Amino acid sequence: MKIWVDADACPAVVKDILYRAADRAQVPLTLIANQMLRVPSSPWVRALQVPSGFDVADQRIAKEVVAGDLVITADVPLAAQVIAIGAYVIDPRGDLLDAGNIQERLTMRNFMESLRSGGVETGGPATYSTADRQAFANRLDGYLAKYARR
Repeated sequence: MKIWVDADACPAVVKDILYRAADRAQVPLTLIANQMLRVPSSPWVRALQVPSGFDVADQRIAKEVVAGDLVITADVPLAAQVIAIGAYVIDPRGDLLDAGNIQERLTMRNFMESLRSGGVETGGPATYSTADRQAFANRLDGYLAKYARR
């Protein structure tokens, strides 16, 4: 099992949680972004820089991920793509995305996108909170306890 991170928009606090978890669980962690990332020196953590461009990091993750891997992303289309491969997805707020809820998420995302393209102000996501950080850490710990080292 490997952990893949859609790192361009991933909150720094989530990355910090992931660095510690990868070392503790001895699980390979790869952050993929279109900018250079500094990551801690660890045999379990690496960063890959991809060229700039629309969804280039997403495409690289989808190419690399295999069934049983974990992907950290808030990108719903990417989540749907890797769930179809058999990977697991946790978003930075700690929500587990799976075959049972991804279609609903895609439908809502597409609906909101159509509103925005029609000129409707939909606002942005809520500010990332301490509760979000804790929910992510808890979900990740539960996932690692269940699936790491199988």
